[in-house]
Amino acid sequence: MILPLVLFFIGVIAYLPGLWQVPPLDRDEPRFTQATKQMLETRQYVDIRFQDQPRYKKPVGIYWLQSAAVLLTGHDARAPLWVYRLPSFAGGILAILLTYWVARAFCDPKASFIAALFVGSTIILGVESRLAKTDASLLWTILMAQGALARLWLRQTQHPRWGLAFVFWTALAVGILIKGPIAPMVVCFTVLGLCVVKRDIKWFKAAAPLYGFLWLCVLILPWFFAIAKLTDYSFFQESIGHDLLGKVVGGQESHGKPPGMHLVFMFFVFWPLTGFFVLVLPHLWRKRSQKMVQFCACWFVPSWIVFELTGTKLPHYTMPLLPALAICVTASLWNNNTVRQTNNYLAWGSAIVLALPAILLPITTIVLPLHLKISPSVPGVGVSILAAVLAIIAAIYIIKHRVRHAMPFAIIGAIIMSTGFWGFVAPSLSPIWISSRLVTAISKVAPCPYPAVAIAGFNEPSFIFLEGTHTRVLSGAQAADFLSTSQEATPADAIAPATDQTNTCRIAAIESRQKAAFLDEVAKMGLRTKPAASVQGLNINGGHHLNIEVYVNSRNKTDQ
Repeated sequence: MILPLVLFFIGVIAYLPGLWQVPPLDRDEPRFTQATKQMLETRQYVDIRFQDQPRYKKPVGIYWLQSAAVLLTGHDARAPLWVYRLPSFAGGILAILLTYWVARAFCDPKASFIAALFVGSTIILGVESRLAKTDASLLWTILMAQGALARLWLRQTQHPRWGLAFVFWTALAVGILIKGPIAPMVVCFTVLGLCVVKRDIKWFKAAAPLYGFLWLCVLILPWFFAIAKLTDYSFFQESIGHDLLGKVVGGQESHGKPPGMHLVFMFFVFWPLTGFFVLVLPHLWRKRSQKMVQFCACWFVPSWIVFELTGTKLPHYTMPLLPALAICVTASLWNNNTVRQTNNYLAWGSAIVLALPAILLPITTIVLPLHLKISPSVPGVGVSILAAVLAIIAAIYIIKHRVRHAMPFAIIGAIIMSTGFWGFVAPSLSPIWISSRLVTAISKVAPCPYPAVAIAGFNEPSFIFLEGTHTRVLSGAQAADFLSTSQEATPADAIAPATDQTNTCRIAAIESRQKAAFLDEVAKMGLRTKPAASVQGLNINGGHHLNIEVYVNSRNKTDQ
């Protein structure tokens, strides 16, 4: 019981920095949080919408989890961003604990503890545990299902194991509600692989497949029937026909990559684990008849091939396979014979893979702020250098074939690196956090408590989430017309207090590329207005430098 408790506190320490300091990260995160926000505003928990547009890409699970986090913490739709991030934060910690549980089916407590720490210290889980998206929550559901599956497979009994079967099918159902086909794909490939390895399918009777599948249907079908009826089946047309097939066939949203790119991504997003993976590759092949290696291979290899063949590739797609790699790598390294049999070339290759990202981060923490024309974060640079030193020490131990000594230095260095970046470096990069600064600028110049706001030329979801659901996204000319419209009886934003049912002022935020059209239309209307504030910055989506000016309706026209 002590080791899981230690893992819990390490997870909290590792993922807490940055949870509330870092603004919404465009574009996926604010799309999720805004859709959840609208559920809370409308109390409609079946449909999924972003402003007035349907958002039928993923099922409803993550929106329910975020809504629950908001309500259970005593907030409403105006909850700060960190509240919406709580399911991912909890999901990251659960992923660490459940990795330990899965590993315990094959390994002793110490090896399982190290495997869980490897998962928790990776770059990708550190990122996803801080963002209000699906992936950290999806990971713990897959781990729960795989932990139950491992125990069902190892016991090789045909009699139903009702407790494990309940955990298996329930976790699979929750995974489906969170991200559709990903959880069943990973789990089903594992089951099929294990059946091929053993040349036997009877062991799966222990999962009570008939009753389990019926239980899964009971859990998932009510919402699917409800959304089908509500949307006249357009949810399935969009989520399967457009989103899923679009990602499989081609590169959706400019994320198309050739096969093999996930392998390249892996050396960075699974760091520091990848340094040790290089070290044990030959050993894993020699020990391929071991049950642990077989289970992890069935978990990892088939789904990895599918991800590589899929047209759209993003670094987080392969995260459900991370624990399989961590468990087999740690279990192999815990065997002293593995270390003694490692040749010098592999040791040097492993050391380089481990040390290189750690050396690059301190450089990045200095160069990136200078590129943005701001001063580097001194604490962030200091923490990054400390993390790099620890990783280099780990690399030296690997070269000396003292891998057990290397593992704690690598893990601690990775956790320090992650906390330093998210706690100090990322919040200090103010030029890229345009939306939060723009909302602050608007609140300072607004002549009324709840202004009606329009934006032209800057369409990022983060601004919609921070400013409010009824923010209008317009062209420059349309924004001028919006600003000139009578201010009387303007509908209030959905998050305005019940005591203030109307907005009494209008504000237009105009990006420089829309400014000429805006000013031309303003001149035609004879509207008297001038910039009340301006915000400059770098849009990380596209890398464009933006200059956004804030205009307030002065109530007067030149002909009055």
